[in-house]
Amino acid sequence: MVELLEPSQPSDWRPLAAENTLYLELASGRVVIELAPDFAPSHVANIHALAREKYWHGLAATRVNDNYVVQFADPHAEDPVKRRAIKQAKETLPAEFERSIDPQMPFTALPDGDGYAGSVGFTNGFPVARDERAGRTWLVHTYGAVSAGRDVNIDSGNGGELTVVIGHAPRQLDRNVTVVGRVRQGIELISSLPRGYGNLGFYQEDDPVMRIKSVRLASQVPVAEQTPLEVLRTDTPLFLQLIESRRNRREEWFHRPAEHVEIGNVPLPVRPAR
Repeated sequence: MVELLEPSQPSDWRPLAAENTLYLELASGRVVIELAPDFAPSHVANIHALAREKYWHGLAATRVNDNYVVQFADPHAEDPVKRRAIKQAKETLPAEFERSIDPQMPFTALPDGDGYAGSVGFTNGFPVARDERAGRTWLVHTYGAVSAGRDVNIDSGNGGELTVVIGHAPRQLDRNVTVVGRVRQGIELISSLPRGYGNLGFYQEDDPVMRIKSVRLASQVPVAEQTPLEVLRTDTPLFLQLIESRRNRREEWFHRPAEHVEIGNVPLPVRPAR
């Protein structure tokens, strides 16, 4: 893969848009999240509103479930007295589990079958699945996916509770949770958090409290303090070559090419903007 990227051209890359880039600041450093308004426009708009009102400042990682997810939320969300008040953002939103297929949106399909959907691939840098007969498409849960937590009611989320996948792709969550974006840098800061020992990995009173310093849109941050990144475009011949390089590893160490690749096994290269 490194050899493929070395001769890449500037046109093979695209910058992250500041208005749809979220900076999650932890004591250990910055996590950069790209939001996906094409798939979850209402949730992304609400996340914008929550960031502008500094909703997440001082909240915490409340759940770290090994090989599954990390959850960032208000530790007092169930307490009507102590919970963080929402000022301008919406309290709940209709679920955005899937959307109609737009023929104008690029789709680079993987060549192999998928057990959860008719086809899978990439649209504008995000791993997606499709049901061509129903005309529907959705973002899938793979390592680094960011979703909006909810209660049993499918319309009970609002983007204030953010969940990040840190384990093997939990595809059973597809079309059951609204995916709002992906971690583009700093996933190791999340996946290395101490595990919670309560049910489902929730922290208990004697577990460490991992506070959030802040969550801001990149557009809210002075230019000198931003982290400008660019990601490999997924609608180019180069990306097709990258898929094949992961599908059939040609390095000397590999003795048997797999001739198969899953959506969670195709990385999306990210680099500092040039």
